Amino acid sequence: MTDILFALFIFTLSAFLGFELISKVPPTLHTPLMSGSNAISGVTIVGAIVVAGEAGSPLLIGLGVLALVLATINVVGGFLVTDRMLRMFKKRG
Repeated sequence: MTDILFALFIFTLSAFLGFELISKVPPTLHTPLMSGSNAISGVTIVGAIVVAGEAGSPLLIGLGVLALVLATINVVGGFLVTDRMLRMFKKRG
């Protein structure tokens, strides 16, 4: 039971910290930081796969799958925004 509470505490703390960090970033810096954070989200995807694969309880499996889905959305969104930003700087022929 303590493992589940600890995992839930870490999940809640990381969600709160991520929200606070992103909300403090000015809009002009948001796109470059999003494209740079794709590597960090890739590490999060690997960690979520490990947690979901080794979890013993359904709650931990659910939290691992949720982390995997959210990190994947972040990576895909970051690549899409970076691609759009780079297309803005290409010369139009």
